[in-house]
Amino acid sequence: MTSIYEAIRKDHDHHRALLDTIAGTSGDSDARRDAWDSFYKDVKSHSAAEEEEFYSALMKETWGQDAARHSVHEHAEMDEILEELNEMDMSSPGWLTRFKTLKHDYEHHMEEEENEVFTRARKVVGEEENDAYGKRFRDRKEREMGLIEKKKQDHLED
Repeated sequence: MTSIYEAIRKDHDHHRALLDTIAGTSGDSDARRDAWDSFYKDVKSHSAAEEEEFYSALMKETWGQDAARHSVHEHAEMDEILEELNEMDMSSPGWLTRFKTLKHDYEHHMEEEENEVFTRARKVVGEEENDAYGKRFRDRKEREMGLIEKKKQDHLED
């Protein structure tokens, strides 16, 4: 089985690799477009699953409320940049500049989660529950992957 911490860290490692791949591309190339599409979908589903299955558990502790709110706020900020980039011309210099902001912010967010949030979260989600939380996270992420387009349409209708 995979613990919640391993599941999130595995996603983070995948996201770091995709960020590096995207950073190594140029223009509106197939390589950039493919890596971006994979990154966009995986981060969207990861963030939603993380909020529902991980951060919600942290809210049980007073310190967890601030940590979860902070992380959710960062997710919202990154989501705005994801959507901006999705609408921009990938060959424009502005796209790459905005992408570099996203890359920096997301790398900071992942590091903060892994080095600070995980340490404290182990007091809430202990070893006996790690695998169950990991399974719920992976299951939720899979469901969220199928909801990306619906959520985008719902947002446009608001």
